[in-house]
Amino acid sequence: MSSRSVTKDAVHHPLFARFYARLSLKLEAGVGPHRAELLDGLAGRVIEIGAGNGLNFAHYPPTVSEVVAIEPERTLRQLARKAALRAEVPVDVVPGAAEALPVKSEAFDAAVLSLVLCSVRDVERALGEVRRVLRPGGEVRFFEHGAGGGRAMRLSQRALDRTVWPLLFGGCHLHRDPLDAIRSAGFALGPHRSLLVPDTGPRTPSSFCVLGRAHRPEPEADRGVPGRNGT
Repeated sequence: MSSRSVTKDAVHHPLFARFYARLSLKLEAGVGPHRAELLDGLAGRVIEIGAGNGLNFAHYPPTVSEVVAIEPERTLRQLARKAALRAEVPVDVVPGAAEALPVKSEAFDAAVLSLVLCSVRDVERALGEVRRVLRPGGEVRFFEHGAGGGRAMRLSQRALDRTVWPLLFGGCHLHRDPLDAIRSAGFALGPHRSLLVPDTGPRTPSSFCVLGRAHRPEPEADRGVPGRNGT
């Protein structure tokens, strides 16, 4: 672990955490296949940022040698530790914030972002940390929700972001653009696709998702990226 330190409760949303834990289990029949697709083919050391209650853990393939799962919220972290005991790969659940990951630089082969960029306080800084901890050429797997739908839906997302949504849903924002954020952080986007969650029924402001891959460029391709090597 690096010398970077964060408080054990970098995020504290106990009421939302309990609500999210119950809701996520109810939705898992529909979301689980997306988790499996997200993690398919991963290998080596993986860092998962914002592990929540650990529902991804059951989907890691045996080619993964270790998962370090960062979760800042205490209630969710406790649930994730229980899920880690049932996982078929080694999972270490630790406290930490996405904006200051408590791990060494270039220590991981892959990073997993699963429904987390909506709620981090500083998306740019968080993705800068992801780039820091990945080895050159390392992969990012992402499954995120964000801006989507027609004009009326997007206006509603913006209005909700300015008012009640972050307060009610643990700091979540609806109108962020995860693809643009990942690209702007210096990652090279790979295959990705848009999807709706749930895939049937009424659309909600959080239904518009994207699932895919990106990678940290090799050093010769990484020169000139803001924040790289202190620039």
